[in-house]
Amino acid sequence: MKSTHAKGKLLLTGEYFVLDGAWALALPVRLGQSLRVTGGKEPGVLHWQSRNPDESVWFEASFQWPDLSVLSSSDEATARTLADILRACGRQVPDLFSAYPSLDIVTQNDFPREWGLGTSSTLIAALGQWTGANPYQVLFETMGGSGYDIACAYAEGPLLYRLQQGTPQVQAVQLAGPVEQLFFVYLGKKQNSREGIARYRERVQQQPELVEKVSALSLRFLEATSLEAWNDLIREHETLVSQTLDLPRAKDLYFPDFPGEIKSLGAWGGDFVLATSQESDADTKAWFKERGFPVCFNWASLV
Repeated sequence: MKSTHAKGKLLLTGEYFVLDGAWALALPVRLGQSLRVTGGKEPGVLHWQSRNPDESVWFEASFQWPDLSVLSSSDEATARTLADILRACGRQVPDLFSAYPSLDIVTQNDFPREWGLGTSSTLIAALGQWTGANPYQVLFETMGGSGYDIACAYAEGPLLYRLQQGTPQVQAVQLAGPVEQLFFVYLGKKQNSREGIARYRERVQQQPELVEKVSALSLRFLEATSLEAWNDLIREHETLVSQTLDLPRAKDLYFPDFPGEIKSLGAWGGDFVLATSQESDADTKAWFKERGFPVCFNWASLV
């Protein structure tokens, strides 16, 4: 038996622009996805099961092994995507499939999939740990994206990430700011990252000055030591992205009366936002709960 675990992710700065080489500040989170591989009972068959945090099954499929043709599945599109990911691993590790006559694989998320903490990226990262395949290459060949989420899957703390001529660069960093005054609030909406990327592509046509501005902002977050400085940087970053995408800020949409600042994390319009607060944990969480947003983490419980 082989077991692995990959961490989920949040993108603090650089959303969208990270695709074009901007430095982005990213956060691995404590919640992720586990993968358990055992020898199968049925020769020539790979049986796959994906579970929620409560161990209920949200996806199940059987594949002919090793060609990965779908024998049965609870969702055909998901089964095809999974087969593509496994084939991408196999292209890098040619003896992967021949090493096993059959397999049973079970994955389990630590978080609800609608939270957007990286169901696909944690899967690819966990498969990379098991197979020895390069997870960045698997991601680029299948799901696409910048790859920052793969970097988070293995990280021990905050990191800077960028693509330089298509090659991932990762730097472990420490934040000087008042992290005890930072909170993560789930908006109750699942945002489609691909739709956000398409909108970004429509509005940004090779504007290197914007990429440079976002990179500079990401680096300035590392140097900010006070909550006031963080609030200033959040407003600047949110304004830049808002003007680029022609979309309203999350604070204007959901929390115009919140006394602190609000920053979108990753794809705009859904998943989590960052909130800055001078109030206690209990009072901050109560404020959001009273307004219909009960899922709120402080920094230490999530990052």
